[in-house]
Amino acid sequence: MKKHLLHPAAALLAAALLAPLFARAQSVALGGILGTKALLIVNNGAPKGVGAGESHQGVKVVAVGKDEAMVEISGARRTLHLGEAPVSVGSKSGGKRVVLTADSRGHFINSGTINGSVMQYMVDTGASTVAIGRPDAERIGLKYLSGQPVRMSTANGVAQGWRMKLDSVRIGDVEVFGVEAIVTPQSMPFVLLGNSFLTEFQMTRTNDQMVLEKRH
Repeated sequence: MKKHLLHPAAALLAAALLAPLFARAQSVALGGILGTKALLIVNNGAPKGVGAGESHQGVKVVAVGKDEAMVEISGARRTLHLGEAPVSVGSKSGGKRVVLTADSRGHFINSGTINGSVMQYMVDTGASTVAIGRPDAERIGLKYLSGQPVRMSTANGVAQGWRMKLDSVRIGDVEVFGVEAIVTPQSMPFVLLGNSFLTEFQMTRTNDQMVLEKRH
């Protein structure tokens, strides 16, 4: 049986034709926020307004904030910020490193997911575990009532919270599984990312940037 081999020139031509398909939608930047839509710039193309749940050139918008948007490609999620350089989304080399930028008050606040549901988080190195307010836990369908009851001090006295394990916590394209968390009885403006998540990373901070490098 004869083997049919491509002529070297033909092989090069095929590679050149296929390369854009494999590189498709790797470079993504946030050009602005237009109402409830994110202006995505994909592979240095023209800005396109895309709402939550919509897609453009393989980039799906998951959530749109005031000056940021979470996007997803092939299961990999990243949070885009206004003014930042284009990022690579869906890259096989991702999943180990996250760079966070502090806001004007020095807090690291951003978007991520818990068990696949979008949430707003704030890094809290003084918290022993991830902490989630009860309304947010109910919004994303956490079965916290089956968790271990714990007594917690609140502004209104002692109340009951619940200790449980989250299937996954994701920031950008970095995901940690089986993360311990506490659901608090009161609402909270953000999910607090405590040390049950942060200990999975080597943390370094330079000025207003914090770099999280996954240990394993």
